Amino acid sequence: MSESVANAPRWLTPEERRAWLALYAVATRLTPTLDADLFKRARITLFDYHVLAMTSEAPGRALPMSELAARSNASLSRLSHVVKKLEGRGWMERTPSADDARVTMAALTDEGMAALEGLAPDHVRTVRDLVFDGLDDRDVEDLERVGRRILSRIDPDLSVLDADGA
Repeated sequence: MSESVANAPRWLTPEERRAWLALYAVATRLTPTLDADLFKRARITLFDYHVLAMTSEAPGRALPMSELAARSNASLSRLSHVVKKLEGRGWMERTPSADDARVTMAALTDEGMAALEGLAPDHVRTVRDLVFDGLDDRDVEDLERVGRRILSRIDPDLSVLDADGA
């Protein structure tokens, strides 16, 4: 086989192209739609909300920053910026870990938990309306399976979706 044939692009089939365009449209439209809804309700982004939610699910509503970064699919620098913003609102606080002073813990305050509890019903209603109400049980299983498979190719070490961590 000649080198030019071996290096030829593997074009998408018509089915793959349709699937790709659907995935691309979801990826580019869903987050901004949810951002706009949350910004209207509380002047926060979907990422801000996700950081609050991931922290709320941790024992004691606190996590090491590195673990929170993994759970929220963020770099430490992006997470640090967002936690600083949420600290400014009184919704989160950072402290050294009681077990290891080199580790910074991010904790959800009572005020942050109250804000999250106030936002959660409408946010879940919006997610259900935009995503899940149009799917049957098999679609939901397929969405999880396909999403996990794609994520494992993007980051093989990604463990954030293991068990109930999604």
